[in-house]
Amino acid sequence: MIVVAQLLGTSLWFTPNGVSSGLIQDWGLSIEQLGFLTSTVQLGFIAGTLVVAFSGVADRFRASYVFACSALLGAVFNGLFILAEGSFFAALVWRFLTGFALAGVYPLGMKLVVSWVPHKTGYALGWLVGMLTLGTSLPHLMQGVAFGFDWRWVVFAASFLATVAAFMVYKLGDGEFIPTCSGRLLKGAVWQAYRIPQFRAAAIAYFGHCWELYAFWTLVPIIITGVLNTTELPLSWIPWLAFIVVAVGLPGCLVAGAMSREWGSARTAFVCLFISGLMCFIWPLIEGAPFWVIMFVLLLWGLTVIADSAQYSALAADSCPKEYLGSALALMNSIGFFMTILSISLTTLLYPLIQGYVAWILLIGPVVGLWSMRRLVSGTLSQ
Repeated sequence: MIVVAQLLGTSLWFTPNGVSSGLIQDWGLSIEQLGFLTSTVQLGFIAGTLVVAFSGVADRFRASYVFACSALLGAVFNGLFILAEGSFFAALVWRFLTGFALAGVYPLGMKLVVSWVPHKTGYALGWLVGMLTLGTSLPHLMQGVAFGFDWRWVVFAASFLATVAAFMVYKLGDGEFIPTCSGRLLKGAVWQAYRIPQFRAAAIAYFGHCWELYAFWTLVPIIITGVLNTTELPLSWIPWLAFIVVAVGLPGCLVAGAMSREWGSARTAFVCLFISGLMCFIWPLIEGAPFWVIMFVLLLWGLTVIADSAQYSALAADSCPKEYLGSALALMNSIGFFMTILSISLTTLLYPLIQGYVAWILLIGPVVGLWSMRRLVSGTLSQ
C-alpha cells in the first residue's frame, strides 16, 4: 500500500513536463520557463524538507498522518496551478507549494517502508523509488492517453490520484518497527548523521546522483521532440516515448533491489551509477545515429539513472540511529534536491545552445558519486 500510494502521490511532481506541449501552445512558455517550473518544484521540496528535518515533524508525529496531510495539500496546490493562466509568477508559486507538500510524501514514505520491513531496506526501498519513478512518468502517460484533449484534465487527474494516496496511507498507519522519539532529539541532532562515515559517503553519492537524475527527466520530452523532428514519426509519440524512457526506471529499481540482496547496496549502486554515467559520456557522440540506437541508449539511461537511488537511502538508513532517521533522510533529500535545481537550471539554459553536449554537464554527478562510493564498495570505510 505504501509503494502504491507513493506512485499516486508523486504523480504531482512532473505535471507541467507531462503537459509541456499544451503549456507551450496555450501559455506560450519557452523551454527555459518549463525548466523554471520544474526547478521551482525542487526549490519547494528543499524548503519543505528543511522544515521537516529541523522542526522534527518527521520524527515527532505519526509518519502516516504527515504523509496523508502532505499528499492532500499537494493535490490542492497542483489543482490551483490551472488558475495561473496568464501569470507565470502565480504558476511558479503553485509549483513551489506543490514541491513543499511533496516533502512530506517522499521522505516519510521511506520512513514508513523501513518501519514495516527494517531488515530488507534495499529491496523494499527499491520498490518505493520504483513507484516514485512510475509516478513521475504518469503525467506523460496521461497526456498520451488524452492526446488532443485539454491538458487541464491531466492536472486534475494527478490531484485525484494524490488524494487517493492520502486516504490509503492514513488508513494503513505506521509499522510496528517505527521508533519513538523523545522531545529532546532534534536540536541539531540531525547533523550527527553526517559524522558517521558510511552515512556521509552514501549522502555525497546521492547528491551526485541527484545532479544527473532530475535534469535528465526534465530534458526527456525535449530530447525526444528533437529526435522525432529528424524522423517521419508523428509528434503524438512524444508523451508515449517520454513515459517509456522515464517509467523503465521502475524495473531498474526492482532489479537493483533484488541485486542488493546478493551484492549489497553499495556495489549495486556503484554499478548502476557507472552505467548511467557512461550514457552521459556517449550521448553527444551518437548524434545522427539511427533512431533505434538513440532509443536504446535513452532506455538504458532511463533504466539505470534511477536504479541506484534506493540503495543510497538504504545505506543511509542502515548507518543512521533510528530515533532521528526521518529527519536525517529529509535533510539528505533537501541537499540532494538543491543539486537538482542547479543542474536543471543550467542544462535547460544551455540546451538550446549546445544541444546533446549538456549530457557532459550531467556527467559531473556520476563522477562525484563514484568517487564517494569507492571505499564503501571496497569495504575500507569503517564505522
